[in-house]
Amino acid sequence: MSRLRIFDESAPDAPLLASADHAVMRAELAAIGVAFEQWEAAQPVVPGDPPEAIMAAYKADIDRLVEANGFRSVDVVSIAPDNPQRAEMRKKFLDEHFHKEDEVRFFVAGSGLFTLHVDGKVYEVLCESGDLIAVPDRMTHWFDMGPEPSFVAIRFFTEPDGWVGHFTGTDIATRFPRYE
Repeated sequence: MSRLRIFDESAPDAPLLASADHAVMRAELAAIGVAFEQWEAAQPVVPGDPPEAIMAAYKADIDRLVEANGFRSVDVVSIAPDNPQRAEMRKKFLDEHFHKEDEVRFFVAGSGLFTLHVDGKVYEVLCESGDLIAVPDRMTHWFDMGPEPSFVAIRFFTEPDGWVGHFTGTDIATRFPRYE
């Protein structure tokens, strides 16, 4: 179940808010400029389906986002628990960083934990199948796919080279819960 927890940045053990209600999540995230939506497939898809089938199932929503935001490329990424590079892939995203373009991800299957650091607060967003999150450019955050990652996600990019992380060098991500 999707979940939002909000913490003071100095109190990682005491959430100020915890909610699994999509309307509450959407409102709290919108207040900091983060979009959060739920999508439904126009046709059934499962992990292992080819990217073309996955993108076809969500074509209307994909087209709407591309038109509204000027994305130049859209792809599908799939990570399985038996991926031999899972530890390296997980580590790549665990430190606080930002991007010079929006980071937009839709979870077709599985889950991942986005953690946003904004104005002295930490917003922990557990995204699951059906959830879209759009983190604005330059917003500091980190992402944890867990020790045995399992997800299929549609990614949206403005720049042809895609995701480039700019790391802040802080240790804040180490003080907050991991996705275990």
